[in-house]
Amino acid sequence: MCGRYATTRSAADLSALFEALDDTGGSLAADYNAAPTDPVPIVRLSRGDRTDQPQPAAEPAAARRVVSVARWGLVPPWAADPRIGTRMINARSETVASSRAFAPSFARRRCLVPADGWYEWVRPAGARRGGGQPYFMTPVDGRVLAFAGLWSVWGRPDPMITSSVITTAAVGPFAEVHDRMPLLLPEDRWAEWLDPEVDGTALLAAPDDNYLDHIEIRPVGTAVGNVRNNGAELVRRVAPGSGSGPAGPAPHPELF
Repeated sequence: MCGRYATTRSAADLSALFEALDDTGGSLAADYNAAPTDPVPIVRLSRGDRTDQPQPAAEPAAARRVVSVARWGLVPPWAADPRIGTRMINARSETVASSRAFAPSFARRRCLVPADGWYEWVRPAGARRGGGQPYFMTPVDGRVLAFAGLWSVWGRPDPMITSSVITTAAVGPFAEVHDRMPLLLPEDRWAEWLDPEVDGTALLAAPDDNYLDHIEIRPVGTAVGNVRNNGAELVRRVAPGSGSGPAGPAPHPELF
């Protein structure tokens, strides 16, 4: 996964879709070009306090599903500098359960990362950086996607929530665009993923082909390459190779 995605639904919409309480404090804004360190929505379990630290109450509050805003790029509690999060936007499914940085969150603090879709670039053979045709992977029916994610809390006295997206080996046509993709969780796996009593390793498999068949690979304009750009025009279909311009048919992605 390259490190860009779109998440544009309002807190109210996400609360309804995920049957969760709104914990965003009105700070959530549509982002068609989410990039590392940006504030992004996550759906997590909370016991009612911002940091989920042990409370003195005799009976702990029941965990509830909430929509929160997190900084994209997980910062482990032991980190001395939050800038380490820029290297931890993604956690590999193959190592997430054993990684020093990610394993504690994988065991107890899993989350869902709502998204409209994610971006990848197909670059000409031999090109190392820059250029290429960007694609937006998004459900053809406009449904919400839920990336498997992790969250943590960093800092005192003003703690912040940080998050990471779990990636897996790309499958099917997605592998022709990039060798990695976000781990997508269909709705029937949301509750298990959030439940810390469930062994998460059993949920690290990619969804079945029937689910993935509903996700198109859409060529979009090159403006998405600039993190300062943000707007619905970034996800509009263009003719492959045009960079921008009028919508074209739904082609198979150009290959190397």
